[in-house]
Amino acid sequence: MTPSTDPPEITVTGKLQHQAWQDRLLPPVEQVRPGLWSVPTPFPDNPLRYVLSYVYELRDGVAVIDTGWPTELGWDGLVTGLRRTGWDVADVRAILVTHGHADHFGLARRLREASGAWIGMHEADARLTGSYTDPGSFLRADAAWLRRRGGGPEDQPQIGVAPPGDDLLPERLPVPDVLIEDRSRPFQGIDLTAVWTPGHTPGHLCFYDGERRVMLTGDHVLPRITPNISPAPSVGSDTLGEYLASLELLTAFDVEEVLPAHEYRFTGLGERVRQLRLHHAARLREVLGVLDDRAGATTVEVARQLSWSRPWSQTRGIIRRSAIGEAYAHLLHLQHLGAITNRGGEVDGWYVLADAPLQPLRP
Repeated sequence: MTPSTDPPEITVTGKLQHQAWQDRLLPPVEQVRPGLWSVPTPFPDNPLRYVLSYVYELRDGVAVIDTGWPTELGWDGLVTGLRRTGWDVADVRAILVTHGHADHFGLARRLREASGAWIGMHEADARLTGSYTDPGSFLRADAAWLRRRGGGPEDQPQIGVAPPGDDLLPERLPVPDVLIEDRSRPFQGIDLTAVWTPGHTPGHLCFYDGERRVMLTGDHVLPRITPNISPAPSVGSDTLGEYLASLELLTAFDVEEVLPAHEYRFTGLGERVRQLRLHHAARLREVLGVLDDRAGATTVEVARQLSWSRPWSQTRGIIRRSAIGEAYAHLLHLQHLGAITNRGGEVDGWYVLADAPLQPLRP
């Protein structure tokens, strides 16, 4: 009898979260381990629908890992969720931010003001987040970045503009009180280790609990979707290369269960890492195929030809901007590998090199 060659799958352990995802509902607050709870906060008008914050018991209160999107709905969800764990806002002593996206740090300033807690994040994201003084400065930088990629007005979403009734600006610029370093332990006497995993953002952090054998992965590893790898306007490094290297870091840890910031808990971290690497290897080959047919293409022209979950004509707003950023990250990685070159001036123009090394494209 020939053994099956089908790859093993991950196992969903967050059954209630998974069912809520299928039913398009907010999942319940759950005690994941003694002294550790998952608290969903609403993420309105976004396909991800909610952010999974984690409440972590300390000796004199609790820490909150990721806070949710900065709206009154999100705040109510966080406050209510905390109470369902048996704690209150006044009990929060620390706020750990996995990375510098507003659905993860958006309520950090407000929570700090309400509780007196300190905010901790990695220096790379603190520096990047603080480089934009207001949403307008980010929009201008992003528009200039998009023009260099070959984009037009139809490709530029209104990023950073607050929805009616919400003042995002105070919440978008939290200054951290503590800079969390790679492999440091944020809390004395507690087996929680920060693991620097750049890629999704320059300063993305995962948190490993060796006693409970759980890994809090933020957006670095999700069970169903591939995290968007899209450089910020001021970032020109090989973000995809950083992400792939960061994935491998996690396989060295003894992890029983993965606690992501979206979707649902699961086991099988090593298998999920393998799946993500396969996805990006296939995408790199797809990008090379586009350039074989369209020498000198801009980043936006390459993005239009790639396979997405919906037709390009239906890809609008932030989803289109993310797709262009994702294509650019793959192009930069191929350039770093010596497979392609950008001969464009003010606008990208990508070409495959005749002696392109294809070996590094294998997963």
